[in-house]
Amino acid sequence: MAEQRSVTAVDSDGGASDAHPAGADGDAFPFGAVVGGPDRSTLRLALTVGGLVLAVLLGFGLGRANPKPMTPSGPGVAVTATGEHTHAPGTGAHDHSGGGEGATTAGGLSVTASGYTLTPVATEFVAGRAAEFRFQIRDDQRRAVTRFAVVHDKPMHLIVVRRDFTGYQHLHPAMAADGTWAVQLTLARPGVWRAYADFTVVADDGRQTPATLGVDLVVPGAYDPRPLPAPATTATVDRFTVGYQGMPEGGTAVPLRFQARDGTAPVALERYLGAYGHLVALREGDLGYLHVHPEPAPSGDTITFWLTAPGPGRYRMYLDFQVAGEVRTAEFTVTVA
Repeated sequence: MAEQRSVTAVDSDGGASDAHPAGADGDAFPFGAVVGGPDRSTLRLALTVGGLVLAVLLGFGLGRANPKPMTPSGPGVAVTATGEHTHAPGTGAHDHSGGGEGATTAGGLSVTASGYTLTPVATEFVAGRAAEFRFQIRDDQRRAVTRFAVVHDKPMHLIVVRRDFTGYQHLHPAMAADGTWAVQLTLARPGVWRAYADFTVVADDGRQTPATLGVDLVVPGAYDPRPLPAPATTATVDRFTVGYQGMPEGGTAVPLRFQARDGTAPVALERYLGAYGHLVALREGDLGYLHVHPEPAPSGDTITFWLTAPGPGRYRMYLDFQVAGEVRTAEFTVTVA
């Protein structure tokens, strides 16, 4: 005769119930049964472990039912900037400089800032001869960056000017799949020129980092610097007269209100790169850089920029504006006390 075994079942409160014999044919023990009549501490441990296993399994199931959203990636992806580039008037947050939106320090003073480095392929040009300027933006691991936000219709704004503030150009390079930017560039006269790359990097997790990096370009030959023009609040470009009201102050956001006229008639400015004008200011001496965007809509024939000068000194301001499909640049010298 087969031997019968005694089994003690455990209640939910840890107490023992009546014994139930297992079948002589070796049937499985009932759920929750423990062979040999265990003590209370062993039972509590078993219940705790079982609960943890159940929690893990439930968490895994919920994770599969609600997967984490994927962040788009890959070379050459351009992400449109949204609210991070919209600011209330008067906050000073329309200045693009080395410290990002709202910074009161000038940008473009070095080739490395905010964890990114401007790496040009070549920095020497022949006076008056068009050549391709090529460069990459690299991260702190020297990898070429390929994901940039589209800010004012372009993922990259390249500003080039000679160190005496002449020859100003606002260009928009195109990027190859490997992260190399390229644009045709003509530097008219010998001397040292400054190139500013103004951009916003998009990280894999969606974070956006604005930066402005600067590098010197050299044109061999006799350098004959031109003196900085005297401060003035009006400038003439072709048949247009452009003037502004307001006085920049160091460390404080101040409105500058610009108007363009054709003779005595006000000019209807057109949208250019997503705005009714673009203002770049460069500081004499170190050529510290500010790129200022206007309020979203003009007030009549007036466009308003909120400029925060990083400190005292003389600045050269360049206003890009568009009329009848053509972009022109009005230049001004201003002294900040």
